[in-house]
Amino acid sequence: MKQQHYKVGIYVRLSKDDERAGESLSIENQKLILRKHADEQGWNIINEYIDDGYGGTNFDRPGVKQLFADVESGKINLVLCKDLSRFGRNYIHVGQYIDYVFPLHNTRFIALADGVDTIDKDNATLDMMPLLNIFNEWHSKQTSKKIRTVIEANAKAGKYRANKAPYGYIKGTCDRKLPIIDEPAAAVVRRIFEMRAQGIRPRQIANALNSDKILIPSDYEAERTGKKNQRKCNHFWCTGMINQILSNQTYVGDLVQLRTTTLSYKNKKVVARDKEDWVIIPNTHEAIISRDLWAKIREVEASVSQGKRNKTGETLPLSGLMICAECGYKMKLNSNSTTRGSKKLPRIAYRHNYNCGNYSRSGKLACTTHYITINDIHGIIINDIRTKANLVIKNEQAARKLFLQNKAQVTDKQVSINQNDLLKSESRLAELDGLMQAVYEDKLKGKIPEDVCINLLEKYKAEHDLLTVRVQELRHELEKLNQDESDIDEFIRRIKKYADIEELDRATVLELIEKIDIGARDVEKRYIGISYKLLGSAA
Repeated sequence: MKQQHYKVGIYVRLSKDDERAGESLSIENQKLILRKHADEQGWNIINEYIDDGYGGTNFDRPGVKQLFADVESGKINLVLCKDLSRFGRNYIHVGQYIDYVFPLHNTRFIALADGVDTIDKDNATLDMMPLLNIFNEWHSKQTSKKIRTVIEANAKAGKYRANKAPYGYIKGTCDRKLPIIDEPAAAVVRRIFEMRAQGIRPRQIANALNSDKILIPSDYEAERTGKKNQRKCNHFWCTGMINQILSNQTYVGDLVQLRTTTLSYKNKKVVARDKEDWVIIPNTHEAIISRDLWAKIREVEASVSQGKRNKTGETLPLSGLMICAECGYKMKLNSNSTTRGSKKLPRIAYRHNYNCGNYSRSGKLACTTHYITINDIHGIIINDIRTKANLVIKNEQAARKLFLQNKAQVTDKQVSINQNDLLKSESRLAELDGLMQAVYEDKLKGKIPEDVCINLLEKYKAEHDLLTVRVQELRHELEKLNQDESDIDEFIRRIKKYADIEELDRATVLELIEKIDIGARDVEKRYIGISYKLLGSAA
């Protein structure tokens, strides 16, 4: 006899991968099958829950969440779907809902094509259901692997995968879809890189573009294509836009792909990949900026400080690079004003100087003043730059040998520190791998409950992720420290340009200097340490 008291909720789902299977899995086809079955049984369909374009491994789907809410409220008491894979491909979650959640709310579940019906407890199919769930998840995992393999193969073959090219380019129409320069936007890109190379901060660059009424990338694209800008924005340049352009290696003519991935076939959260896992194919298309300019920007970004603007909006040459040699705090710029001239026409002169920031904030108990005028420190640095430049011009081989010796003294100590840190980090990573494996095995053996297992795994995984990043950083730093000769050659190329330097500007400082350590003032021989980029030596 047909039952009349069921309040049915039909659930249908179609992922982007399922679309390849054709009409048999379409949303409409699923609805037709389920409506027909409900009609044949004389059941009343209360609602239809649809997730179109969602994978089955994650239950954070709008349709399925609404279905669960209606089950809990009693609005429906029968869930009807085409098969178990439509409901989900995560065997733990599928089993949890069918075995615990639905029975708790006295709700019947039917997966029509698989013959699963929870009202028939003696049905052999129910005994096979865990295996069906595992197979569905395995299928999802294999599909994910195949798709990732195809994506990686296309990236390595130099096929451009992005939906559109970055600002400054348009996507090509050739087989590989490689970027083609769009000159009006490319000119803006060049301007951004050149301004940053001069030490101008991203906020200032954005302000300059806004003042000149330069369209932001999305507005420019809309104007170029004749389409409406669909993005919600205030139509002004911001630091985020500038930084995104400055960090995009596409502008030097390289194709950089697979910079992001998802956590797993179950968790679709997008995360950044380690740089060594990126697919980079050099010189695939025309560059907008030179590699020298790109390298200069990388150094500016890696500087110990980006500097601060003064009251007139200027970033002084040494801003943020002066360090107290005793306490390690940054030196603070001060401006003392004096009045000169006649009483009727007084003239105010400013005398800029630096003091230890720790002393400026907390007084002499924290540190001493370390006072030095801006003219004095500029003079010391200019003199040292001239000395090194003229040494190179006079005898480049002798200068090269001296620079290598100086760098070796600095490098040896840092290499030892980094190697020790690397060994400790790698040892802890191996220990964490063992701990995570042990927790998982204890869970399978029933020694610890699931919630304890999950908490421990999350804790160990978080530490593991942080240490993995740290290990990569240490290896990269060690690699850089061992590149003595190539670094010295580059330093010589840069320094020889400044044999006749008369005054410091921000661009020159950012090209040559890493930091300046300022020793105590009231000593017989004051220490001033100039650390040069690529060289590491102090004068």
